[in-house]
Amino acid sequence: MKIVLVAACALVDVDGRVLVAQRPEGKALAGLWEFPGGKVEPGERPEETLIRELHEELGITVKEACLAPLTFASHGYADFHLLMPLWICRRWEGPVTAREHKALKWLRASKLRDIPMPPADEPLIPPLIDLLGP
Repeated sequence: MKIVLVAACALVDVDGRVLVAQRPEGKALAGLWEFPGGKVEPGERPEETLIRELHEELGITVKEACLAPLTFASHGYADFHLLMPLWICRRWEGPVTAREHKALKWLRASKLRDIPMPPADEPLIPPLIDLLGP
């Protein structure tokens, strides 16, 4: 089974809330809420992927020094296995804008359980609650 590496980021605002983005229509798992990020391209480090993807998806500039690894998810889908490391980022430049997603929300970590998320994202929630509190 093919392993797909996807880097994800939990952007945390000054109030301790986490950004989630709603997948647009026409994409797999459309309508579900996810952590921003994307597929790691050949020859690219996951941190480079996040810097690129956060700029493309949200219009923000993130420096590598502001990315801190937190945890990862390993999830088997029908036709591939997803390995998804999650970084925390508390500092970025520019306003967060939905460029590719249907919508964005800032939520307390404990409220992430109340929204529909892809199965691979769900195991990332408890470490966020441990770090940020309810």
